[in-house]
Amino acid sequence: MSAETTGSRDFSDFRLRVRGWRLGFRAWRGRRPFWAGLFTMAGGVPIMYFPYANMHLGNVTLAMSTTAGAGSLIIGVLLVTLGLTMWFHHVVRTFAGIAAILLALISLPIANIGGFVIGFLFSMFGGALAVAWVPAKPRRGDRPARTSGGHPDGSAPEGDTVPPAEQPTTAAYETTVDANGGRNSAG
Repeated sequence: MSAETTGSRDFSDFRLRVRGWRLGFRAWRGRRPFWAGLFTMAGGVPIMYFPYANMHLGNVTLAMSTTAGAGSLIIGVLLVTLGLTMWFHHVVRTFAGIAAILLALISLPIANIGGFVIGFLFSMFGGALAVAWVPAKPRRGDRPARTSGGHPDGSAPEGDTVPPAEQPTTAAYETTVDANGGRNSAG
């Protein structure tokens, strides 16, 4: 570092990087059911943890393991997987939400009352959020996505024409079928 530099540039670069990361994360989070996935994963953790946990009360150890420990582990792992699915493959959010709700309901009799109701409530809430979530409509100031025409509204620029190979023909939209007197070709 030379005598002319103050060192504040390093801090400002760091702040800019953190701000860019935060804004990028915010945009990523806004395009998917983030909170639904987080609640669903948070519900899966106590469901799979409590059947294998040991509590120590003084010199006495209470083992929480039950015969349903394997079922609890499977339900918990599936809930965590569904939460990650909501984050990274948000197209199937409705399926993942319904599956999370069903697994939360199944965890009540199988997994120590749904992870002592904590996992049950988080999973139910996360599944409900996933089912209810819809992608946001673009705001008024947002630019529309560019289409193949060259203009944002999809129209071709003046003087440009669509090549003849790309123009639709009437045969492509024809829907008539040869009925052959009502008989199919298999009979």
